[in-house]
Amino acid sequence: MANTTDRFTSALHQNRDWAAQISKEDPSLFPMLANGQHPDILWIGCSDSRCPETTLLGLKPGDVFVHRNIANIIHAGDLSSSAVIEYAVRHLRVKHIVLSGHTSCGGVAAALGNKQLGILDPWLLPLRQLREQNLALLNSLSPDQANLKLVELNVLEGVKLLKQKNVVLDAIHERGLQIHGLIYDVGSGILRQLDTDESEEAIKARLTSFKTDI
Repeated sequence: MANTTDRFTSALHQNRDWAAQISKEDPSLFPMLANGQHPDILWIGCSDSRCPETTLLGLKPGDVFVHRNIANIIHAGDLSSSAVIEYAVRHLRVKHIVLSGHTSCGGVAAALGNKQLGILDPWLLPLRQLREQNLALLNSLSPDQANLKLVELNVLEGVKLLKQKNVVLDAIHERGLQIHGLIYDVGSGILRQLDTDESEEAIKARLTSFKTDI
């Protein structure tokens, strides 16, 4: 307990040093941020402490609008993520949505296991469904490879669900909003982009099925 308290106290003191250093490097940044935010990126990632999006992207406060949850899962009916997406796309008019998974994800490892996890069970259900759909493939891999594959499948499924949201569909076709699926390697600090390209037929089918008008 003492070490935890000391770490927090130290971090709190470091905040003043950090703020002073940022102000020295970019004197206009904090006054500008006090007047509003204009991020280009919405980052949807995992709550894992090893994945600090602004830091790993080398960006500054105000550059990234953020939603994080356990295992970066997109639930179609989740009001929290839906509200963040709606605000970021419709009101902040971000240019990019990034959905990022990461290696050694504890949520993915839990979904690959068969233990009861209480409140986490309904949250991890989409991962268990992906496991069921790809069981033969996942069983053919080593544990580490299976974890990484399910991380990738989860990101690809999340990108698919993002593109089914009407506010996202409108922004894609009206102003070129881009959706990206990334994997962050916690062992190297490197981001890897997944191939999320679609056929014209798939795009037309999605528009027919999910595009609605006011």
